[in-house]
Amino acid sequence: MISDHFSLRHIGPSKKDIKKMLDYMGLDSIEKLLNETIPKSIRLEKPLKIPDGISEHEFAREIRKLSEENKIFDCYIGLGYNPTILPAVIQRNILENPGWYTSYTPYQAEIAQGRLEALFNFQTMICDLTKMDLANASLLDEGTAASEAMIMLFNNRNNNKNNYNYFFVDKNIFPQSLSVLKTRANPLGIKLLVEDPNKIDFKIKFFGGIFQYPGKNGKIQNLNPIIKKFREKEITTVVATDLLSLAIITPPGEMEVDVVVGSSQRFGIPMGYGGPHAAFFATKEIYKRNIPGRIIGETIDLDNSRALRMALQTREQHIKRDRATSNICTAQVLLAIMGGMYAVYHGPKGLISIAKKIHEKTVNLSNFLKSLGVKQMNGHFFDTIMIQANSKKIRSIAENKKINFNYIDSKNITISLNETTTIEDFNKIIAVFEELTKNKNLEKYKIINEKKSLKIHSRKSKFLTHDVFNSYHTETSLMRYIKLLEKKDLSLNHSMISLGSCTMKLNAASEMLPLSSYRWNNLHPFVPIYQASGYQKLLSKLEKQLNTITGFHSTSLQPNSGAQGEYAGLMVIRSYHKSKGETDRNICLIPASAHGTNPASAIMAGMKVIVIKTDKHGNIDWNDINEKAIKYKKYLSALMITYPSTHGVFESKIKEITKLIHNCGGQVYMDGANMNAQVGLTSPSKIGADVCHLNLHKTFAIPHGGGGPGVGPICVARHLSEFLPGNPIIKVGGKNSITAISSAPYGSSLACIISYAYIKLLGGEGLKKATETAILNANYIKKRLDGPFKILYKGEINGRNAHELIIDCREFRENGIEVNDIAKRLMDYGFHAPTVSFPVAGTMMIEPTESENLEEIDRFCNAMISIKKEITKNTKETISLLKNAPHTLKMVTSDKWDFPYTRTKAAFPLPYLFKNKFWPSVRRVDEAHGDRNLICSCSKTSDYIKN
Repeated sequence: MISDHFSLRHIGPSKKDIKKMLDYMGLDSIEKLLNETIPKSIRLEKPLKIPDGISEHEFAREIRKLSEENKIFDCYIGLGYNPTILPAVIQRNILENPGWYTSYTPYQAEIAQGRLEALFNFQTMICDLTKMDLANASLLDEGTAASEAMIMLFNNRNNNKNNYNYFFVDKNIFPQSLSVLKTRANPLGIKLLVEDPNKIDFKIKFFGGIFQYPGKNGKIQNLNPIIKKFREKEITTVVATDLLSLAIITPPGEMEVDVVVGSSQRFGIPMGYGGPHAAFFATKEIYKRNIPGRIIGETIDLDNSRALRMALQTREQHIKRDRATSNICTAQVLLAIMGGMYAVYHGPKGLISIAKKIHEKTVNLSNFLKSLGVKQMNGHFFDTIMIQANSKKIRSIAENKKINFNYIDSKNITISLNETTTIEDFNKIIAVFEELTKNKNLEKYKIINEKKSLKIHSRKSKFLTHDVFNSYHTETSLMRYIKLLEKKDLSLNHSMISLGSCTMKLNAASEMLPLSSYRWNNLHPFVPIYQASGYQKLLSKLEKQLNTITGFHSTSLQPNSGAQGEYAGLMVIRSYHKSKGETDRNICLIPASAHGTNPASAIMAGMKVIVIKTDKHGNIDWNDINEKAIKYKKYLSALMITYPSTHGVFESKIKEITKLIHNCGGQVYMDGANMNAQVGLTSPSKIGADVCHLNLHKTFAIPHGGGGPGVGPICVARHLSEFLPGNPIIKVGGKNSITAISSAPYGSSLACIISYAYIKLLGGEGLKKATETAILNANYIKKRLDGPFKILYKGEINGRNAHELIIDCREFRENGIEVNDIAKRLMDYGFHAPTVSFPVAGTMMIEPTESENLEEIDRFCNAMISIKKEITKNTKETISLLKNAPHTLKMVTSDKWDFPYTRTKAAFPLPYLFKNKFWPSVRRVDEAHGDRNLICSCSKTSDYIKN
């Protein structure tokens, strides 16, 4: 029984709306619709064993109590995670603003110019601080960035170096990054050699190497002579660095390295028990077509005005599929935007000041400890010192004073200071060592000359010289700049975003509020478990909830994107086969309709992809899969399926398919992108899968944030649970765990609170109702659009769709209209286009979600039908109307109007637009121009426009 509660606020259609939709479709109940949509053999017999939902007020009380179980100590652990100060103007206007966190990946550039500019700023910040030619718009975390760099350089070896498969790893690298490197290297045949950079044996056939700068123990090593030796041997190099340190120490780009990676977490992003945080990846111009992830680049629009859009890599894995060099899909856009705004707010002088103050305190700490007789272990440093002392004794004293250091072993400790460290905090640290040594320090705190203390490592080059980093240093000016950009972006706070396979549902405010809580966002991922009791309870409950929903035995929350989940699932399957001595099983069967990241993930997991045909209904071709499963029986590792299929239908033969794979010795991996059509009605376990990933940023309400954060946990059957991914510092995973998939033990823990809240608020019955409503909304749209548009795939028995549908726009080519013209024209109607040309070129995939009410759904349908009428008129006027879409405010208010249609038809084709009009800020962008003239940072543009 659904109580007073959240489901009434989360689920869009009212009882009256639902009846109206069912009547329109000739149905007397939702249950009848479900019976005509989902095969009876896979329906759940019993309700989910998840308690009833609670009210938002009750949840607020529960989450506050749970947060109080987290013990917040002064944190000096470091290792790539540091306490930060998030400027309130950024917290309130970006992190807590649905105008920023509910937007989608900027594939439709004309209605995404705000976040594109913010990401362009981020790329400029990275290029300037690292002194590299170009940077992408963020990756998932530092470990991922390091491994992507390794793989990019491995794939770009010279032809005569094909037998060069060793990768040198600096022994000073962060342990979590090393673990991710091991995971990625193994299936590709890359051999890692971990050693002191001063003891490199160049007789070994290295293709590349990575160095940590500063190192994990704080030492800043002079890498110039080492990098020079690598260049002389034609060995490529990667440097993993602390971004904030580059404000005052020599940037790696001046050493002529090939790639620079790291995390931008220090730029105001809370630690959040491990994430989400935006990693960065900067490289040389020569790698511009190989760089993983997304690049934001300049181009022009139809008026030859400056515009921004995603360049080169846009959905490259969907195009290249098994030839893709990366499976990167989700980035960390929201966090990159926040990090970029941190640099905009502080400017170069502010960043230098913050870095100098941290370094000054660290030098003082070093001097104070020396005066107490504490032995120092490193030379030049930025924010971290290493000491030799009795770790057990220090730990006891420190934790009694609520202080955390990094305890390497019984004799070695590191202490990393940060921008939040005050003189009072500093004195608390000193008090620990005074108690240890029984000495008192009488010296005064001194201001240190950082150039003198850093000597040869001091930065001399300028950075962030562009106006954008030197104009918004007051709260008023930054608030207005953020608002200026926000107004250029279409988000869920304006209208529905009906992206097929992306599930842009409500991200409720009550689910988001805990993210701003000090007791949730200020915890280091490597604190002792007892200090994270609140997190441990919440994450454990979330894992159990996901086990119940999927029907599986165990869950790992570590993968921090859907693509990472795919990869993690396949690596678990790989380990399972290996444990049985079946190391030859490397064939992965993937339907032609699968998500583009599926074949890319399989290749990265060391598998060979065999494509399975689909039939006229969009289902897996039974004859083809039967033939290939038997043909490759000896070598079959896995089948990757999406269910309901990417074509938006529940395949009736799914249990026969999964049984076939098991009979041939393979495992079944289910891509959970379409889980919003399963929850409470069926499950991955019920269809016969062994492992699935879930997109928590789709089905479970984590907002997309303009293209990230995302969380992609994997849920597995009992026999796979022992292989779930581990972490080198915090014990997680199974007894035979694979090495780390991401840097933090629980991935993006802070974001997981949202999904926990979503499940807790809806409860078992509410989750089921949400799924039912998503299917109802999709089938209602199908009924309304079937006729004006051809529905490409329908259920083979009753013609029903699951939670999404595909309309075929290829027939309009005879009128001179492409699917992209319809996408751009939808902007004039105030809507973001559905998914364009995926999974079939020339089509649109529409997914309304359960959060949209009937009024909004009808508005969308009316817009689509109106556009169809414009197409079928097929006059010079209407063709021009679609080809010139979208229409900007500047166009419509211009004194000059040379178009064969009225301004009203251009901008206000339906009456509702007079009440709520969204104006694209640029005209249709020229994609090709931007790729031919790649400009990816402010420092390279001649006409950077602030307005």
